[in-house]
Amino acid sequence: MSDSTQLDSPTRLLVVIVNYRTPGLTIDCLHSLVSEVRELPLTRVVITDNASGDDSVEKIQTVIENEGWGDWASLQPLERNGGFAYGNNAAIRIALESPNPPPYILLLNPDTIVRPGALQALVDFMDEHPDVGIAGSRLEDPDGTPQRSAFRFHSIFSELEFGLRLGIVSKILSNWIVAPPVSDETYQTDWVAGASMIVRREVFEEAGLMDEDYFMYYEEMDFCLQAKRAGWSCWYVPKSHIVHLVGQASGVTDTKRPPKRLPQYWFDSRERYFLKNHGWLYTAGADAALIVGFGLWRLRRVIQSKPDSDPPNFLSDLLQNSVFLKGREQPPQLVQNTAGIGKS
Repeated sequence: MSDSTQLDSPTRLLVVIVNYRTPGLTIDCLHSLVSEVRELPLTRVVITDNASGDDSVEKIQTVIENEGWGDWASLQPLERNGGFAYGNNAAIRIALESPNPPPYILLLNPDTIVRPGALQALVDFMDEHPDVGIAGSRLEDPDGTPQRSAFRFHSIFSELEFGLRLGIVSKILSNWIVAPPVSDETYQTDWVAGASMIVRREVFEEAGLMDEDYFMYYEEMDFCLQAKRAGWSCWYVPKSHIVHLVGQASGVTDTKRPPKRLPQYWFDSRERYFLKNHGWLYTAGADAALIVGFGLWRLRRVIQSKPDSDPPNFLSDLLQNSVFLKGREQPPQLVQNTAGIGKS
């Protein structure tokens, strides 16, 4: 099941899919890649399995063998569920150390369906723009409705805007809103969703692999920030269409179900991002902005009888995980969790 033999041969594009107890989604994603692989010679796909502990490995391996995909797809079982960055890095590390390291690596969620020409559009864009380090696809619902997938870095102002949700404040802080409206144009952005993100090999060589101290969430934003600091730009490429079944891999952000309480690793990842990249004082400002803003929003929601669509216990969880109560230490690495690892 190892992918080492496969990467001994020349590879132009390596696609990495991290599976955790979602074999059906992963197999559907592989089916959507068949024609893409045919159109893009020297494309390889590696599925890493984050110690699912179910029948994921057997199911995926059986499909690869029965469908005759072994010449381009392989499975790499891992010893533990170390999270999204860990699962991707396991395959990327082998690829970078191989005799023929691929010029491009695509991180692809298991809960995605690749539209025809989506991978070609990303590769063509990277070929035409050698100064670009990262590019992301247009993510969309099955009916074609676009999802926001190009973002700005989180900041004190973005935390205040997100928490407060007041029209006039959002207008004033429009340049700091994390998720701007979806655009049909190709443009440079701060970071893109890890559900479909192509990365030039040199970015990993110069900025390093993804930070495995994030279990899930914020790691792709952190990675894009490290790439930017190393001199690489990030772009949104809407010509590349990828269906994203939001929340199907993680179960956290599924908009089709009532909101769930956010898991501990979400709060750990958020705090880690701010502490690592901006220090304690800035993190304190970001925490205060979100707590105060969200607290005022909750009060206004009750007064105005607005529907409650927030995750349960969000305000109390924010307080408990803020630097005001946890101090200056960065959150510890989470090495084991029962949640999924697809980026949603």
